[in-house]
Amino acid sequence: MNPSLRNKLDRLAERFGEVTALLADPEIQADQGRFRDLGREYSQLQPIIDCYGAYQAAEDELVAAEDLLADREMAELAREAIGEAEARRSALEPELRRLLLPTDPLDQRNVYLEVRAGTGGAEAGLFAADLLRMYLRYAELVGWRYEMVSASEGELGGYKEVVVRISGERVYSRLKFEAGTHRVQRVPETESQGRVHTSACTVAVLAEPDAVEAVPIDSGDLRVDTYRSSGAGGQHVNKTDSAVRLTHLPTGIVVECQDERSQHKNRARAMSLLQARLLSQAQDAQAAEQRASRRLQVGSGDRSERIRTYNFPQNRLTDHRINLTLYKLDEIMLGQIDQVIEPLQQEHQADLLAALMEAT
Repeated sequence: MNPSLRNKLDRLAERFGEVTALLADPEIQADQGRFRDLGREYSQLQPIIDCYGAYQAAEDELVAAEDLLADREMAELAREAIGEAEARRSALEPELRRLLLPTDPLDQRNVYLEVRAGTGGAEAGLFAADLLRMYLRYAELVGWRYEMVSASEGELGGYKEVVVRISGERVYSRLKFEAGTHRVQRVPETESQGRVHTSACTVAVLAEPDAVEAVPIDSGDLRVDTYRSSGAGGQHVNKTDSAVRLTHLPTGIVVECQDERSQHKNRARAMSLLQARLLSQAQDAQAAEQRASRRLQVGSGDRSERIRTYNFPQNRLTDHRINLTLYKLDEIMLGQIDQVIEPLQQEHQADLLAALMEAT
């Protein structure tokens, strides 16, 4: 093992001992905030320390077996033990490296998922609706919850723009690589000549901020407009101006919420979405280089900027960031997108591991 990597593990083991002792301190237990933070750190360190303990045990067994080689009667058993210990140590080292990879503090968050039609007119709007349906089906498959925040309907049942909130376990960690421009190639419903057209949509994935990190918003920087929600009508038709539009004047960011029938609830949801966009903007400014390296930027919606292509005539999906091609587009559009998400996560981990190796 690289000496600097071992030094890092030794420091973490020392810190784990400190955290364990602190958690047993009655004064710490009385401070809920401190106790919660230490508990989170303990949970993060424990898998690393457990793995490192197993690695050290394999090393100890290897040393003990090598000492037995000099005993002619025990030599055969010693060689077997050496082989087993070396194999176990070799398997544990890459696992240790994986556990040491930096974690994204946003991975546990709920998200606001925004889908916008780009180039392609009505067909782009229809594809936006298809993408939304794909993500919501995926949410159902993995047991997440979702709620509509706002929607601007386009032609033929599509969307110009739609925003949903998705909540559940590690939502951001699974969806963050979906951010970008998605290109579709297919024969539109309105195409009488059977020609394949190319359209595009953009997807944004915004982590929902914690209250403690919410960006301060001066009420004087907000313009608040209320209006009547649009909908299908019937018994649920909105007869009051319950929909809310917030405009953040310094940045020009506009958010809307029209899903709830209560203006108060819509305003609260719109404020949360605004906070998410402002937080994302602040994080982008602070870590532009890191975000660019992860290729999570959202483009303009132009056909030439794309992270992924959906070719319906060939039943083919291609993710251009990792040169992944799957001829399972029909399955993917039904929400089975783990087969795309998991290779992206693996590639990202490989990039992080390469950076870790360079640093050590």
